[in-house]
Amino acid sequence: MNKLTQVVFTSFILLTGCAVKAPNLGVENGQLTQCPDKPNCVNSFSNNEKHYIKPIIINGKRLEIKKDIVDIVNQLKNSKVTVTENNYVRAEFTSKVFGFVDDVEFYFPETKSKGTSIHIRSGSRVGYSDFNVNRERIETIRLKFEKLNLSGSESM
Repeated sequence: MNKLTQVVFTSFILLTGCAVKAPNLGVENGQLTQCPDKPNCVNSFSNNEKHYIKPIIINGKRLEIKKDIVDIVNQLKNSKVTVTENNYVRAEFTSKVFGFVDDVEFYFPETKSKGTSIHIRSGSRVGYSDFNVNRERIETIRLKFEKLNLSGSESM
């Protein structure tokens, strides 16, 4: 590949990553939007093993848990919370190098059980593979949340 082709190709990738608008996400019929048929997304509502990730289930009040999730997301690098509603939070994570955006959603449905379920979706806006970045990000958030929750319950 000659240099001009490399420059054009690299520029195209960079501009594509920056130009993609936020997808139409959210909660519909009590579930988060399903993942596309690409290995760059995880979803706790998925029936597909490659996309499935366990929801976070924790004891506590939904509003306090939502606040903790927002705090954790805000502490992570290259993150921005874009939507906070009564039972829903959406955030964007932007990659350093190419500026690609991943959308992360947290849904807190009403339940009659003592525990609060946090359903999760994390997916790349562009590309095919994410090298497991979305799954690892959610597991990092899960660990931080569990540590925060343990330290909070010990101080009570």
